[in-house]
Amino acid sequence: MKNREFKVGLFVAASMALLYLGFNYLKGIDFFSSTNKYYAVYDNIDQLSVSNQILVNGFAVGRVSKIKIMQEKQNKILVELDIDSDVLLGDSTKAILNSDFLGGKSILLSIGKVATPLQPNDTLLTEVAKGMLDMISETATPVADNMQTTLRKFNVIIDNLTKNSQQLEVIFEKLMVTPDLINQTLKTTNGKVENLSGNFKDVAVNLNSTLNELKPTLQNFKTISDSLKEMQLNETIAKTQLTLSQLNETLSKLNKGDNTASKLMTEDSLYNNLNNLLVHLDSLATHFDNNPRHFLAPLGKSSKKIEKERRKEEEELRAEKKN
Repeated sequence: MKNREFKVGLFVAASMALLYLGFNYLKGIDFFSSTNKYYAVYDNIDQLSVSNQILVNGFAVGRVSKIKIMQEKQNKILVELDIDSDVLLGDSTKAILNSDFLGGKSILLSIGKVATPLQPNDTLLTEVAKGMLDMISETATPVADNMQTTLRKFNVIIDNLTKNSQQLEVIFEKLMVTPDLINQTLKTTNGKVENLSGNFKDVAVNLNSTLNELKPTLQNFKTISDSLKEMQLNETIAKTQLTLSQLNETLSKLNKGDNTASKLMTEDSLYNNLNNLLVHLDSLATHFDNNPRHFLAPLGKSSKKIEKERRKEEEELRAEKKN
């Protein structure tokens, strides 16, 4: 009896142990693999719970083992991560809090370049991935803004159409009156046009009669102008002939040589006399320039003294040339 109870108890204990191990295995706990503990700090974990998986490129490499609130650090959340020891993490590794479409939570590891490996119990960099609702809200916000802008513009267009329709009604009302005004204007214009055509006809008749009367007068003016032109031309020719005859007489007198002008043109005695006069004047000016005392003395000097001084000067010049 006791042996049977012992077997039953042993069976129940083994069943409980297998159930516990199976339950934890289903939650991602592997009792036969070694893990390292790391930590991540979040402002909001969005309902992350213990045993949620830790994934690298969709492959489970660990689980969330513990979650704790840190009231001394502005109520931030400390998450303990059990990660397989085979996974090498670096200082650039990020623990990204992710949500799937159905609301399930997990942590995605973005390992990156492992320049400096992390040690167990180190703290990872954290980041919160954008959920589906966040993406939809970000996409919908500019669309909503554009819709609001479009609706405003549409309202402005409707208002303008309303105003334009009112203006069109006024225009149509005026257009209905316009044909009557046009008919009345045409009637008045027809009467005035008939009067104008009659007046133009009378004016044309009067103008023709006036031109016929002016034809003899115009012919007389033409005859008078031709006569005046002939008279002016004859008078000009007569004056030209008189001038030419006087010019010929003057030239003939100059050619005869019996007057002063002809002598000036034909004889060179006046030229020679003028040339001699200029030579004497030049000599006088030179002597005055060289011997101003002969002319500027109070009583002047006699010709003998002047001649004597000239000889003396000539002798001095000769003596200088010999020396």
